[in-house]
Amino acid sequence: MDPTLEVVLLGTGSPIPDPLRAGPSTLVHAGSLRFLVDCGRGVLLRAAAAGVGANQLTATLLTHLHSDHLTDLNDVITTRWITSFAPLPLPILGPPGASQVVDGILASLQPDIGYRLAHHEDLSWAPPVDVREVGEGVVFEADGVRVLAAPSDHRPVAPTLAYRIERDGHAAVLAGDTVPCAGLDQLSVGADVLVCTVVRDDLIHAVGLPRLLDVCDYHSTVAQAADTAKRAGVGTLVLTHCVPPVVPGAEGQWRAMAAEVFDGEIVVAADLDRVPIG
Repeated sequence: MDPTLEVVLLGTGSPIPDPLRAGPSTLVHAGSLRFLVDCGRGVLLRAAAAGVGANQLTATLLTHLHSDHLTDLNDVITTRWITSFAPLPLPILGPPGASQVVDGILASLQPDIGYRLAHHEDLSWAPPVDVREVGEGVVFEADGVRVLAAPSDHRPVAPTLAYRIERDGHAAVLAGDTVPCAGLDQLSVGADVLVCTVVRDDLIHAVGLPRLLDVCDYHSTVAQAADTAKRAGVGTLVLTHCVPPVVPGAEGQWRAMAAEVFDGEIVVAADLDRVPIG
């Protein structure tokens, strides 16, 4: 029997290219619906490994407009277009500014769009997208699935969003990049799973580079993510987009740090990990 929801960690990496980790992106199965949260580097390669194509996505949800979270949005748009046999608009939900970003992507693709329209007789439409800039509240509802958004805190990047996907009394929360905040607390209450990006501030301070040190003031530490999960009564905490990258074999260290605060299940995510719910 299929789970009520399933979270698939497509990309668990940081902005630094990693041969083992694609850029930040998470897929959530909710019955027949599929939500792609962020579109980091290599997202469609990982989605293919998970058995999902761009033309099977219900919607793409953007948490914020940092480049590492939307590097491959152009690939999602183009691949959905050329693998569909009738116009299939891609719903893109994101914070204010998302329309400007998508307009820029489409402008950059104009030569390619022209080539393909000129060459393929059965392709007579440009890539259709349906961008909605959203804020707090219900942003999607269909087929017994509800998606809620709330503001997160990744300042000076603003506005930013976290999402909660609900079905049949179960919920997964996708935090994006944020420090602890009221919006994330609100979304996370009673959730089965919280997927949170995290940093190890102890390791970053040991390196001491200013640009790395800056990362600490707008991402949750492992302990802060664990405390958010604890306060909200979350069942499973998933640590992803770890900075610095988790050294293979050191996953237990990250898990132990979270376990000092949170006594639920803790997953130190790798690409293509699956977390079934319900």
